[in-house]
Amino acid sequence: MAQVQSIRLFSKFDHGFIINSLPLNQRQEVPMQLQQSCTRTHWTALTVQVLSVGTVQCQSIQKLKIVKASKKEHHLWVRRDSAGSGQKALNLVRIVSKLPSEKEVIYAALDKWVAWETEFPVIAAAKALEILRKRNNWLRIIQVGKWLLSRGQVLTMGTYDSLLLALDMSARLDEAETIWSMVLQKHTRSVPKRLFSRMIAIFHHHHLPEKILEVFADMEELGVRPDADTVRRVADAFGNLGQKDKQNLVLKKYQNKWKYLYFKGERVRVRAMEE
Repeated sequence: MAQVQSIRLFSKFDHGFIINSLPLNQRQEVPMQLQQSCTRTHWTALTVQVLSVGTVQCQSIQKLKIVKASKKEHHLWVRRDSAGSGQKALNLVRIVSKLPSEKEVIYAALDKWVAWETEFPVIAAAKALEILRKRNNWLRIIQVGKWLLSRGQVLTMGTYDSLLLALDMSARLDEAETIWSMVLQKHTRSVPKRLFSRMIAIFHHHHLPEKILEVFADMEELGVRPDADTVRRVADAFGNLGQKDKQNLVLKKYQNKWKYLYFKGERVRVRAMEE
């Protein structure tokens, strides 16, 4: 009794392989076996029809529909929808820009801005602060920032940095110190170098060397390494207080021996000049 020897399948790259067929007493299972083999190996399937004993006819080529794994990443946190956040941010900027500088009026308008939102528009609020910062609209940054603090929303380091900068530019040093004390108390181990540098720059701007050294002491206690500008300001503070030995110690410990400059479009490392 004749047997079907083999059936050849071709892929979309015109490469083939041989699948040995089953005995004729199991010939009804040949199409199923072919379909399963094609599914496992992602090959193009042939529609197989068993006509008679020992005869197998391949009628047409039919591609299998292969369901690929999704590339969507699964996060442990809830991803916020940023659709339309830019327009919401511009709308917020337009609202606060037209209002008088009264706390009750500003807060009422901001509450109305979020009244119909199912969840707080965090991304839009952060973008609005960035727009106001680029426009140097310090008063509105202070008003929106304090409103966010009162609502307990968008309490990010970027928000704190923008608020501290706005208070500094508005000569409201006492309020900046209050915000800084709150941040340092609430986020002791997670305060970034950026905020330490901001406060030291503020105190340097207002010629308060004692305050600079207090912030620098917190940096050393928490193991935060200062950047080049902060090292220079701390050294100046020690110098203004007549502590030359500590000034030299800070420069020796933290001042980089090398710095990077751009020369003809390339980044070049050069030795820093010692003062």
